[in-house]
Amino acid sequence: MNQYETEAVIDIFIDSGYQIVDFSEKADVYIVNSCTVTNEAARKTRQIARRAKRKFPDSIVAIVGCYTQAFPDEVRDIEEIDFVMGSNNKAKILNKAEEMLAGKAITNDVKEYQELKEYEELELKRLSNTTRANVKIEDGCNQFCSYCIIPYARGPVRSRKKEDIVKEIKRLSQQGVKEIILTGTHLGAYGSDRGNSRALTQLMKDLTELEELKRVRLSSIEGTEIDQGIMELIAEEEMFCPHLHLPLQSGSNKILKAMNRPYTLEDFKETTAELRKKIPNLAITTDVIVGFPGETEATFAETLAAVKEIGFSKVHVFPYSAREGTPAAEMKQLNGNLVKEYSKKLRLVNEALMLDYQKEFIGQEKEVLIEEVRDHSTDLLTGYTDNYLKVLVDGPDNLKNELVKVKLEKSIDSYHIKGKITK
Repeated sequence: MNQYETEAVIDIFIDSGYQIVDFSEKADVYIVNSCTVTNEAARKTRQIARRAKRKFPDSIVAIVGCYTQAFPDEVRDIEEIDFVMGSNNKAKILNKAEEMLAGKAITNDVKEYQELKEYEELELKRLSNTTRANVKIEDGCNQFCSYCIIPYARGPVRSRKKEDIVKEIKRLSQQGVKEIILTGTHLGAYGSDRGNSRALTQLMKDLTELEELKRVRLSSIEGTEIDQGIMELIAEEEMFCPHLHLPLQSGSNKILKAMNRPYTLEDFKETTAELRKKIPNLAITTDVIVGFPGETEATFAETLAAVKEIGFSKVHVFPYSAREGTPAAEMKQLNGNLVKEYSKKLRLVNEALMLDYQKEFIGQEKEVLIEEVRDHSTDLLTGYTDNYLKVLVDGPDNLKNELVKVKLEKSIDSYHIKGKITK
């Protein structure tokens, strides 16, 4: 989300004649598009903004985005900051910066999160990477999980117009982008603000009409929000990658309830079983939060057992970090060493699961989208299969951003497979 919006803001400045330089170089204006998902992210935001102002005191420094939206008073108190804006005004940053450059006094622009009613249209025009592109289709979240600050930072669900999404994806495909990743704060809620529970399915159907479009991947989505139409499209239409990222967060119903998650473990297992039945070779990746308040040896054991039983192809392990402003931050926190111990155990399970998933495909031929950048340790070309296996192959640079057939030969480690280009 932040990558997409940052690139779109860069385009706005370039269109008005500005030159973009590295953040460490001298500039007239510095903009920090902030994250606030953890306390550490907020700390780094403050640090980066202060560093720019102290190094170049005559410059204008702004913090915009999630941190300012969720904690506006905290950001306004940073004396090095010239102006702040919330998470729904990024298209106006240029105007604010130019007013300040002209010596005008401006007011800080942060609405209450409940007031963010309209989807702010931003658009990617220039691409730093033509292999794949994120396309934002929705903003905001109404879920209010007890550990998460994002609903306060992004506001309620607002959906982008379908015709604007399709137009942008068509243009990006014509520019050479091979893979589109549909993204949003709460992707599965797309259309819910307009009373359309099948909006994502309908959008995906429309994308099948775009001849230039090669691959579409869904970013993180709740398993409870995948309807039969989405399952059928992924199973039947080649352009949709057989890969779903379904956040589990915990394998204990007790912890899921404390997290305010909208499902039980039994619901989750039923969904994944149905998905695998309908979609061959499906990769299911997930997020798990380790050390949430109330976690015990028993609840953690339930999580380990669930992760093994479901058989994810990859688990992103997140040691719980209390975020000020969330209900979970007021709960009794676990000892940090215990959280580290749990995280280590789950990461070992993850490595075994990743290797197990790789083994299913060794000896097979798969189509691989070659990345723009070579693997730094081997100097081999890197790429991903549609089911999100990372593959290393020997080949010339002119294969970058191309879809090539590759025979998967052997696992190098849990993250890489060595392959050989066949055609």
